[in-house]
Amino acid sequence: MEIKQLKYFLTIANEKNITKAAKKLHISQPPLSHQLKMLEEEIGAQLFKRTTRKLEITEVGEFLKNRSIEIIELLDNAVKEIKDLNKELQGVLKIGFVASSSAALLPSVIPKFSQDNPGVKFELKEGSTYKILDLLIHGTIEIGIIRTPFNSEDFDCIHLFKEPMIALVNKDKFFTDLDEINISHLENKPLIIDKRFKKIIVEACYQKGFIPKILLEGEDSRSLMSLAQNGMGIAIIPESSKNLIFHKNAKILNIKNKSLETQIVVAWLRNKNLSQVSRYFLNYFSQK
Repeated sequence: MEIKQLKYFLTIANEKNITKAAKKLHISQPPLSHQLKMLEEEIGAQLFKRTTRKLEITEVGEFLKNRSIEIIELLDNAVKEIKDLNKELQGVLKIGFVASSSAALLPSVIPKFSQDNPGVKFELKEGSTYKILDLLIHGTIEIGIIRTPFNSEDFDCIHLFKEPMIALVNKDKFFTDLDEINISHLENKPLIIDKRFKKIIVEACYQKGFIPKILLEGEDSRSLMSLAQNGMGIAIIPESSKNLIFHKNAKILNIKNKSLETQIVVAWLRNKNLSQVSRYFLNYFSQK
């Protein structure tokens, strides 16, 4: 059985007439009839019922028709992918990211991807997880690098590494004699938090028997960290965010609590037809 025979067979099945099929295939009728006969002999079953007006496909023919479509599509896709491998990837990669994920991930990922794919240009947008999800929904970007927790119902995701939350303070104002704290140390202390992490922070405090004193909640991690470094309160942030610290009086404290953790996620809109550049970028992540 050859691919050519399957293509001939599909044309006959669609046209329901040997003469019309031969005309569409730009061949004469006798060779086409011969190819159909050879295919039926190889399968050992009749593919069409001959009538005076048209050909009616049999049950076996219908089964072969569906399988032939799948086989030809698979072959076409394979050929396209092989050709793409020999081409330089080109296009614009549109990515949104939260600041803390950029500190943990983008410096290593984007330069390497750019080096391997010099024909790709980049369009980066920074914002909160909520903003990045909104940009994905509206098609402004195709890929978001964000943090849990978030509602993932409308998105497909690649979950990367988990990391603990830490406390950022001004070293002259809070916990001057400590390098590590428990959740209990946060009781009655002014907390500065990203509102996305509010639920897990509040639950961790409840488990220790107190209601946290949340002085400020927002979405811009850099602004929250800046306020904490200047002594306004204690910022609870992902560990990798410490790479964004700029204040000489800043101090980092580990928090001894396993429930306080977050995870970096690569997300894209479910059922969206992604560009070739975005598909390659996602493959890069899936292989890490």
